[in-house]
Amino acid sequence: MLRLVLLLFLLLPRPLAAEATVPQSSAEVALSFGPVVRKTAPAVVNIYARQLVQERSNPFAGDPFFDQFFQDLNGPPRVQNALGSGVIVGADGFVVSNYHVIADATDIRVVLADRREYAARVLLADPQSDLAILKVDADEPLPALQMGNSDALQVGDLVLAIGNPFGVGQTVSSGIVSGLARSALQVGDGTGYFVQTDAPINPGNSGGALVDMQGRLVGINTAILTKDGGSNGIGFAVPSNLVAAVIAQARTGETRFTRPWAGVSGQEVDGPLAEAMGMDRPLGVMITEMHPQSPFGAAGVSKGDVVLSLGGAPINSPQEFLYRLSVLGNGPQEVTFVADGTRTAAEVKLGPAPEVPDRGVTRVVGDVVLRGAVLSRINPGVIAELHLPLEAQGVVVLETSDIAFDIGLKAGDVLVAINGRGIATPADALAAVRKVSRHWLIDLVRGGKPLRLRFRL
Repeated sequence: MLRLVLLLFLLLPRPLAAEATVPQSSAEVALSFGPVVRKTAPAVVNIYARQLVQERSNPFAGDPFFDQFFQDLNGPPRVQNALGSGVIVGADGFVVSNYHVIADATDIRVVLADRREYAARVLLADPQSDLAILKVDADEPLPALQMGNSDALQVGDLVLAIGNPFGVGQTVSSGIVSGLARSALQVGDGTGYFVQTDAPINPGNSGGALVDMQGRLVGINTAILTKDGGSNGIGFAVPSNLVAAVIAQARTGETRFTRPWAGVSGQEVDGPLAEAMGMDRPLGVMITEMHPQSPFGAAGVSKGDVVLSLGGAPINSPQEFLYRLSVLGNGPQEVTFVADGTRTAAEVKLGPAPEVPDRGVTRVVGDVVLRGAVLSRINPGVIAELHLPLEAQGVVVLETSDIAFDIGLKAGDVLVAINGRGIATPADALAAVRKVSRHWLIDLVRGGKPLRLRFRL
């Protein structure tokens, strides 16, 4: 009887085990990223950038004053090669990469996956977003990636990173989107706004493609968070929606990427600030500074208000604010903000920084103390171009040479007073330096800090 029971037990079906271990179709057996790779890899290129670097062997190398006396101690220039990746985004030869891959390059070569090689020229460079648009001239259409919508990404989405890590050749790695709206990373000339992925990204991947499972470009791989120079599973990519905005301006002939001017600065709303403002949870960006000509001010936003969204997209950090401005471009957009505890929606007209008052650019000539300086009156356009504080006003130095350089003036200095005379326009500066004097005192602001130049001529 015991043998009969044991035999019956062995003959009983066990469907759970079978279902867990046996593929049910040929599609399950052949599960692979291969079709996506075949579709996208031909549009990912290697970029070789060459630049001349001056060998500096004197102890004062880089010093604006002493370097002029020790130039003979500098060694001969040497060639430095940079290796990165890029993505063909137009069959007519438009290629996008990172700015830091091609910065200061004298010769750029683009090599396709099939080993075709082309010379490339830079059409547009934007250090702030660390993006550059290149152009190659080919005799036939090139394989190009379709742009995806980075705003549609979700944490957990599968993605592939394609590039040339460590110069070993085109390599594909897989992972998922592990974070969105990352904005604490310092890349390029400013803190960026990134898609985070755990797909392995290593040196040489910069400028390569981050693609989704439909083979669409959703990001440009830009940076990694690492302690030893290798991938630790935290990589960052510039969102494709920003990439598309930069490409669009390059196609119109622009050589630098221009963003709508907000005329405001702000800070992220954290827990204590939200509690102090009577908010149930931290949301938005509180406006801390506002220029009198700010379009947000014209829309009804005031200093101390909290901006919650722009163009229908949430805003939770200053970097996200800048990102949304860059993607939306010029034109009317809806802004939602909280003022005195009341949630309000209004229309803000985004556009370039106003050129009021006129710059009145003036080059100082003659036997005067500022000879060689190029001066401009400060307006919103100048503030945006030179990244001056919103409260900056008066006159800024654009260039220096001759006597102006010798006395220590630098581009970006904001003139406040000369020998006690206030400076509001370039004409004021010219009038002040034409006064006969052997002792000079120039008050200025450099890098946001007051500075006084005292000298005798």
